[in-house]
Amino acid sequence: MAKKSQIAKSKKTPKFSTRIVRRCFKCGKKRSHMRDFNLCRICFREMANEGLVPGVKKSSW
Repeated sequence: MAKKSQIAKSKKTPKFSTRIVRRCFKCGKKRSHMRDFNLCRICFREMANEGLVPGVKKSSW
C-alpha cells in the first residue's frame, strides 16, 4: 500500500506529461495498473471474484 503523501503527489498535475503516475484508486499501487478499470491486478482480481466489476466474470474451461 502506498503512503498518503505518494498518492497526493501523484494526483497533482506534473510539469511534463510523461511524468504522470497512474495509481490504483483502491490501494494506491502504481505497478501492474490497468487503465480500463483504474485498478491494480490484485484489487481487480479481488473485486472481479466478488462480482463488483461490471462486465467481468471468471472464466473456466
